[in-house]
Amino acid sequence: MQQRLPGFLLAAAAALSQPACAETPVSRARGLDLNTSAATPAETRVASGSRQFAIYLTGYTWWDNTPPGSAEIARPVLRQRAGGSGTFANPITIAVGHSIVNGRQTLDYPEGTRFYLPRLRKYAIVEDVCGDGATPQAGPCHTGHNGHPWLDIWIGGRGVSPEESDSCARRITAVQSAVINPPRGLPVHEGEIATRGCKVFS
Repeated sequence: MQQRLPGFLLAAAAALSQPACAETPVSRARGLDLNTSAATPAETRVASGSRQFAIYLTGYTWWDNTPPGSAEIARPVLRQRAGGSGTFANPITIAVGHSIVNGRQTLDYPEGTRFYLPRLRKYAIVEDVCGDGATPQAGPCHTGHNGHPWLDIWIGGRGVSPEESDSCARRITAVQSAVINPPRGLPVHEGEIATRGCKVFS
């Protein structure tokens, strides 16, 4: 049965979705053994309610993860490796920008934060970080893209070629709508992104 997006999500997704093919997905930093704390950016201060806003979304794959050819993640919450099918109960791993100051790592959105992505019809959960090196706050994952927060979703791809995975990452890359702290019951296209047709919805 075909599910329909609620009107407010459909309208916002159409208005905010604009491809940015010139950009390339950015890999994450791994294996940081640092003191950590969770940032509370403006988008997450109203933790009890859902809020919709524009983000810049890219995708990372089995092939370009850090280290390449792995599903390792930096901040496990529901699982020890990147994964998920996109349902509320099994959201897909998503990576967020972070900063390291005086040896202390702070995520732009706390690990365990949930998002819903109407353009992909997927729920996602923060379990990873995006941006490498000693000063990731100087990189695009933390500074954002044209004023929009940058999120990087796991698309998988172990079962397809690196070229197919890269093509899928480019396909989903765009400024688009996201819902933070989403409710249950929103339309879902279940399964790994790269191996389930890399679908996007208008």
